[in-house]
Amino acid sequence: MSATVSPSALVTRFRAVRAATEALCVPLEVEDYVVSSMSDVSPTKWHLAHTTWFFETFLLAPHADAYTPLEPRYAFLFNSYYVQAGERHCRAQRGLVTRPTVAEVYAYRAYVNDAVLALCEQLADDPAHAAWRTLELGLHHEQQHQELLLMDVKHVFWTNPMRPTYRPAPRATPTAVPQGWQPIEPGLVEIGHPGSDFAFDNEEPRHPVYVHGGRLAHRLVTNAEYAAFIADGGYRQPVLWLSAGWATVQDQGWRAPLYWEKHDGAWQEFTLSGMAPIVPYAPVTHVSFFEADAFARWAGHRLPTEAEWEVAASVHPVAGRYVEHGAFHPMSDDREGMQQLFGDVWQWTASPYVGYPGFRASPGAIGEYNGKFMADQWVLRGASCATPQSHARLTYRNFFPSDTRWQFSGIRLATDA
Repeated sequence: MSATVSPSALVTRFRAVRAATEALCVPLEVEDYVVSSMSDVSPTKWHLAHTTWFFETFLLAPHADAYTPLEPRYAFLFNSYYVQAGERHCRAQRGLVTRPTVAEVYAYRAYVNDAVLALCEQLADDPAHAAWRTLELGLHHEQQHQELLLMDVKHVFWTNPMRPTYRPAPRATPTAVPQGWQPIEPGLVEIGHPGSDFAFDNEEPRHPVYVHGGRLAHRLVTNAEYAAFIADGGYRQPVLWLSAGWATVQDQGWRAPLYWEKHDGAWQEFTLSGMAPIVPYAPVTHVSFFEADAFARWAGHRLPTEAEWEVAASVHPVAGRYVEHGAFHPMSDDREGMQQLFGDVWQWTASPYVGYPGFRASPGAIGEYNGKFMADQWVLRGASCATPQSHARLTYRNFFPSDTRWQFSGIRLATDA
């Protein structure tokens, strides 16, 4: 299968994506690159190396006959979860690896970059070569890790008692916007990627789904609304929670979204720009599926299915505040009508992450990219303030387990007709 853009455009994009990853690291000190603050968080140095390993393993090894790895032991250190690609270093111990140094990891990136560009030059006259499709996949994989890098840096900085700032950013304070609702007509619809441009395998095949009808909220749930849920005893009422969610609340001692803290009776939150008072009408973020579901029940509504979300979003542009905006945090929007479907925060849905009818994982180790995680996870739609704009699309299916909340995840409500 050939790539969905021209080889020359892919080469240009390769240079841009690789440079964008390194640009995200500019505010960091060398000490920041090595830390892992929990098992879900990988060190920045690991992200830089793993995305490089991906190109080395899946592009260069099978397609560049003369390629020689810079350091064969990197394959063990920087494989993530690809069992068919070989043994891997324990994820929870990534923060213990002080060598290779940060400088050596950057040298590894440069070495692989040169080899990829040499391969591209070699294949320039063969636009149907399978390597182009793998290169395109690798670019989207790296963009995923750009978002993960920011998520992980935020958690690392939050666990530091000094609460360092990643980069100053604007914080808007507009007025409240009344909640409105977009009708969703009942009937048979089609969802999933139509196949005309790039998509991950979990977005296909396009297929019919019956939607029962309802309404999708115009805007996201705000910090002020979530604070009202907390004040009303939302974390103390088991009737609002799924059984596993209530057990998690008790075990983890949750009393508010991740990064929220109370100082002198007022809520503040940690952002990549440091600690700051919550912006009342900005979207709440860093909530788990359990919290989103409990809030929806408290509010008298529910979470949308991914089919409802996609149908409602399909008539709106894939536009929003992405990582290029530079806020690194969701911001409020004082427009009326449907807003913030894309950017700002990923939106939890009530749909479990499973394969679409007819889904088949890609052959080989690359088939482990998405399909092996189709259990005990939930679909999120849209994009976030940490997502690269060129990585967002209508049919994108993000997914996380029920209790995770270090990602930029928020809530959009739905209701029955």
